[in-house]
Amino acid sequence: MLGAITGDIVGSVYEFHNYRAKDFQPLFHPQARFTDDTVCTVAIADALLHQLDPAITLQGWCRRYWSNGGWGQRFAFWIARDTPAPYGSYGNGAAMRVSAAGFLAESLDAALDAALRVTAITHDHPEGIKGAQATAAALWWARQGWGPEAIRQAVTDRFGYDLSRTPDEIRPHYRHTESCQGSVPPAIVCALAATDFEDAIRTAVSIGGDSDTIAAIAGSIAEARFGIPEAMVKQTWSYLPNDMRMVLIAVYAKRGETLPKGTLGLTFT
Repeated sequence: MLGAITGDIVGSVYEFHNYRAKDFQPLFHPQARFTDDTVCTVAIADALLHQLDPAITLQGWCRRYWSNGGWGQRFAFWIARDTPAPYGSYGNGAAMRVSAAGFLAESLDAALDAALRVTAITHDHPEGIKGAQATAAALWWARQGWGPEAIRQAVTDRFGYDLSRTPDEIRPHYRHTESCQGSVPPAIVCALAATDFEDAIRTAVSIGGDSDTIAAIAGSIAEARFGIPEAMVKQTWSYLPNDMRMVLIAVYAKRGETLPKGTLGLTFT
């Protein structure tokens, strides 16, 4: 959850101004901000946590933060409709917002089912569903303590993604795409190749493309692998409004986990 949001914030300034190296400084650029990726991630978490209608909940959050911008054209029309319906999308928004499905689930099947339910409301193309489920599954397997090679093989076997290239092999030729099939495999590669959480975020940004979304997907999996350093959690927290914080507090409490004490005065009870 916070891993996805951290990736979104860090990657936000590089989406249209790619930086193809891992040495960018500072990690949180002065112009960094949360984007539509974070809004949608929190919305899906809210829906799953409280067993709400995912379409109504996602619409509500996106309308609340409409001025934040960044919406794809068809998704913007979906937000505005009185009776929203899926529109056959295979965009990477399916994967960047789905981390709560893998984080809250008690089993792999539950993670896959939750990913399907929250994705099919918009991204009902098979590639959209696959991207969301692969992300949720990789996160779930990481939470179970699986190593990177085991996760890589399981994702390849179950979803058919080619995860054989390294980030260094991907980086020189990677181009901006907003499709799941073009975004999810390299994001998973970045998460699995990383040596720690920060390295996963830096690697995801460094390959270029849709940097905030790539880093959000990679960050969600990397959090499950490594956790997030306390200082980085506090910095991410500082960008978020209270309504988002309260959802995140409830999500982590549901998993029996706590945010670092002193995170802007908000801790679990």
